[in-house]
Amino acid sequence: MNNKPLLEDLRLYCTVVRRRGFAASARELGVSNAYVSKRIALLEDALGAKLLHRTTRSVSLTEQGEVVLQWAQRIVDDVDRLAEAVSAEKMAPAGLLRVCTSSGFGRNRVGPALAALAERYPALEIQLELLDRPVDLVGEGFQLDIRVGAVREPDLISRRIACNERVLCAAPAYLARHGTPARLAELAQHRCIVIRERDQDFGRWTLSGPDGPETVKVGGPLSANNGEVVRQWALAGHGIILRSRWDVGPALARGELAQVLPAYRQEADVWAVYPSRLSSSAKVRVCVEFLEAWLGTVSGPAPAP
Repeated sequence: MNNKPLLEDLRLYCTVVRRRGFAASARELGVSNAYVSKRIALLEDALGAKLLHRTTRSVSLTEQGEVVLQWAQRIVDDVDRLAEAVSAEKMAPAGLLRVCTSSGFGRNRVGPALAALAERYPALEIQLELLDRPVDLVGEGFQLDIRVGAVREPDLISRRIACNERVLCAAPAYLARHGTPARLAELAQHRCIVIRERDQDFGRWTLSGPDGPETVKVGGPLSANNGEVVRQWALAGHGIILRSRWDVGPALARGELAQVLPAYRQEADVWAVYPSRLSSSAKVRVCVEFLEAWLGTVSGPAPAP
């Protein structure tokens, strides 16, 4: 090792790996591509190791780069936690907080909540990404995932911040044309509009009913990875959907949708999910507590993913 690596260069390196390129990192940080390239070169020189394989479009880690990334992320997290620990204002978090959630829920519930949180804590910088796919929190550099549905990763901490469930529903016009199913198994013969959820097998719906959990394989001519599109298709009479009450509550109340098989439901609570090493982070703690209060007090149903 020729020199000691600088903390900000380690932080920049983590960003380059997360964004998979110099240009995207430069845009996020508001600096030039040349600056990013220079700082990474200085970091490699300080460590005496090549960290990245560079192409015209992206970067990938070398074997030594993998090792450096693990240490760099740990160092950056520890320094952030140190700053929080010695802060005179423990309840006034500052710095960057990267949050992810799914698109519909993010636009309609999490986005407004985080805007209010940022107004309350001006020193807090919040980045929100809407992702309708499974997320690797540690690998992608997120500190918090607001998730609707099951949490299966044993190495993550999860805290339920709101109760929710999904229900089956369809437009009255669809039911008039195709009939109303009387048993869950009959959904296999219906046009079901399937969405690729984070927590659900594509085309397999598992719901709890009078006899416990049951699973049915469903399909139809339409499917999507966006809940708002799926809801619009259902409103237009194209099939049966399995959606959150936050999403379809207003349409059910207005009679635009009718609940199908009302004895069946799917649990889809809202969870705050974060890496265990951030469990004592003031930024994460304050954000989770704020979202829990927001989701419990903001009136009116809103779409969920």
